[in-house]
This record gives sequence, C-alpha cells and structure tokens, in this order.
Amino acid sequence: MDTVEIREGEEYIKLGQALKKAGLVSSGVEAKQVIQDGEVLVSGEVETRRGKKLFGGEVISFMGEEIKIVK
Repeated sequence: MDTVEIREGEEYIKLGQALKKAGLVSSGVEAKQVIQDGEVLVSGEVETRRGKKLFGGEVISFMGEEIKIVK
C-alpha cells in the first residue's frame, strides 16, 4: 500500500488532490469524473465528493490500488 502525505502545515488534503498526488489520475478533470461516477472508496465507503477533506488515516481505493493518507 502506497501513502500520500498531507503537506506540512496543512490540516487535510482533498480527495481529488490525493488521487492526483498518488498518480492514480492524470488530471483534476479525471479525478472529478471517477469520483462522481462512484469509482472511489474512502475507508471502504463510496465517496462522490471531490472536495472531501482527508485528515489522515483514511484509505483510498481505486482500480485495485489502495493509498493511505498520512499526516
């Protein structure tokens, strides 16, 4: 399982940004589409909000890949 770190000094990272940072999507437009289509899970639940704030500890699942958000 790969990890995505929240930037130092930041409280959270948004779901769309985390997908891009992890390299699971190539653009914000692609992130928006796959999230709205219900293809992304956050901690085992379908998440359809691109702006969902992730504070650390969550696991994102997309296309067989899992990414853990760390502080």
